[in-house]
Amino acid sequence: MTVAEFKAASPDELSGVLLALWWDAQGNWGRAHEVAQEVDDALGAWVHAYLHRKEGDDGNAGYWYRRAGRAPAKGDLQREWTQIVEEILSRT
Repeated sequence: MTVAEFKAASPDELSGVLLALWWDAQGNWGRAHEVAQEVDDALGAWVHAYLHRKEGDDGNAGYWYRRAGRAPAKGDLQREWTQIVEEILSRT
């Protein structure tokens, strides 16, 4: 699946971190956060970190980046979103 196909997917076709990122792309941060909280692994922590960074809560984001084993992201949020999606899709 490409990023474009992912963006066009139905939420019924997705689960876990991809579903969280899909909801974020739809502008539903709250639903994205709910879904991300249910994923207890490094990818879930990375998505959780991204969401808190987007929210503007850098302290909480830092905690989740550490749990994900990643350096805190800086710069463009859309670039980070795309990076996360591409990495997850490359694993499926």
